[in-house]
Amino acid sequence: MLTLTDIAEDPLRLTCRPTVHDGSAVVVRPLTHADAGHLARFLEALSRASRRFSTFDGYDLATARELCDAIARHDKLRLVIEEVPSGRIVGLIEFSLDLTPADIARYRGAGIHLSAATDCRFGPTPADDHQDRGLGTLVLPWVMETARLLARTRIILWGGVRADNPRAIRYYEKNGFQRSAVSPRRTARCRQT
Repeated sequence: MLTLTDIAEDPLRLTCRPTVHDGSAVVVRPLTHADAGHLARFLEALSRASRRFSTFDGYDLATARELCDAIARHDKLRLVIEEVPSGRIVGLIEFSLDLTPADIARYRGAGIHLSAATDCRFGPTPADDHQDRGLGTLVLPWVMETARLLARTRIILWGGVRADNPRAIRYYEKNGFQRSAVSPRRTARCRQT
């Protein structure tokens, strides 16, 4: 089992280099302290539509620095998807090894009992120009493997999926996430690793 400290000390342990369907190359790796500038450019470039579905407190250098400063200090693991050879960040994948009271209650209402020892939350944010290119599906097996290495057997979506986001709903259904709990504005989804 890996810990967040293990990953921070040796990010290469969680680095992969898949080839995108269009032939371009990317690197998926843990966020590092040196990424603040690139991460700020990624956040600043997100459109209003993309920001509507994300969970960041801000979209600037200050937020990027906060995310980088939080490496191995809290319950979060953040991974970046980086274009090769430009080094441009084109996606951010967030894991949380903690569960919120709202998630626990929402799933309990659907008859599912979450466990902080075996469940984690996951949320991807692709750059606008990398949406609908198959990148999320390409890196999902690696995301599942990362969860297993962190000793997690079930992934739930970070805050669920907004009911008015049919593209995300299709993505999660296509990739084996099961609809688990419903509210008028969000559906909760989970998948065994």
